[in-house]
Amino acid sequence: MGEMVMKNQTILAKDAPAAVGPYSHAVLADGVLYLSGQLGLDPATGVLPETVGEQAEQSLKNLGAVLRAAGMDYCDVVKTTVFLADMKDFAEINEIYARYFQQDPPARSCVQAAALPKGALFEAEAIAVKK
Repeated sequence: MGEMVMKNQTILAKDAPAAVGPYSHAVLADGVLYLSGQLGLDPATGVLPETVGEQAEQSLKNLGAVLRAAGMDYCDVVKTTVFLADMKDFAEINEIYARYFQQDPPARSCVQAAALPKGALFEAEAIAVKK
């Protein structure tokens, strides 16, 4: 018998900002959702808020929109990567981040990037598995 091959599913979230390059919001492969990095762009206006806190808040809301488009939620996230323009913002973004991942938070990496798209101060990406 031949092996069953599962096709990857591309996820495009109507409630998240359009991609700023040639990529999908997320790809579902073998039950694992790989979410592209989300900036804090307002999905309605495309405007990037001024402060790192506002950007982090909107970025995490954007991740939520992509999760919902795939039938998932924040509780399904198993790993995140957070990119900061300046590590001095670490404590502030931790307070915001903690509101989205309150119980059994996912594994996480947080790094300072030399530069982020559109001059952003914050970006987050995630991997999720439906519980």
